[in-house]
Amino acid sequence: MKTWLTDRFDLSVPLVGAPMFGVGGGRLAAAISAAGALGMIGTGRTTTPQWLRDEAALAAAGGRPYGIGLMAWALDIDDAVLAPTLEARPALVSVSFGDIGPYVEALHAAGIAVASQAGNLAEAKAAAQAGVDVLVVRGGEAGGHGRNEVSTLPLLQVVLDEVDLPVIAAGGLSGARGLAAVLAAGAVGGWAGTAFLTCVEADTSDEAVARLSAAAETQTAYGRVFDVGQRLDWPPEFGGRALRNDFFDRWDGRESELGDADVAELAAAKTARDFDAAYIYAGQGVGALHDRRAAADVVADFAAADGLIAAAARRLS
Repeated sequence: MKTWLTDRFDLSVPLVGAPMFGVGGGRLAAAISAAGALGMIGTGRTTTPQWLRDEAALAAAGGRPYGIGLMAWALDIDDAVLAPTLEARPALVSVSFGDIGPYVEALHAAGIAVASQAGNLAEAKAAAQAGVDVLVVRGGEAGGHGRNEVSTLPLLQVVLDEVDLPVIAAGGLSGARGLAAVLAAGAVGGWAGTAFLTCVEADTSDEAVARLSAAAETQTAYGRVFDVGQRLDWPPEFGGRALRNDFFDRWDGRESELGDADVAELAAAKTARDFDAAYIYAGQGVGALHDRRAAADVVADFAAADGLIAAAARRLS
């Protein structure tokens, strides 16, 4: 499979492993890249420069291209992770969720390609205006943080029609069928996070893997409960999709009532790996997860999209 994405980053599979803070470090990024896709390191509000340097070194050790994901709103508060990102010179940096313009300029000045996640057409156009090299069209099905306004397929179609940039599709891609579908529509690749959550190279606890493996595609929920419960400063338009649990159901729609005792409960649950309260961010593709797997096996599954596309072409002809 050859697309703009494979040509630009020397990949054999047009797939990016989404940056996932807390579970996607240098080891997972390196494994995804070694398998022929593009692995990425996820950063968060509490990421330290030294942690990022260490993880970037792990990702780079295999000699394959990799990427780093940054959040514009967090950089506006404290841009300490920008310097180690520029020093690391990854092949791709995704900067999203806020005013990305100043960071696109800095990254381009360092010779780094820039992507940005967009959850609606206006956001895609703004990212294009800011000068990104590639758009990540992220539908509401996706796990983790982002908008929940439009699902992947409607958003992908309108962005492909109205924005003249390479587009990667994100949200709900759990394997070869999803990748084949978005490639057929005109995307240059897929962007998948949930599919890699249970990989042996991910920093996902055994308890979380068990929950993820047992979850159905209907068992995620989108909202701000876990952000408010952690006193995080995520802009309100960017909620998070996670596995639904008791804590979420108790506080969904009542986030303003979360008090210090509830914050302490959530923190304690995270430490204890009690996922009746603690969060596990995941998208609607979670129903395809069943057990621990190597990242290379997941990438190989996505690579089967080539055969699906060829079979579809034969049927249609």
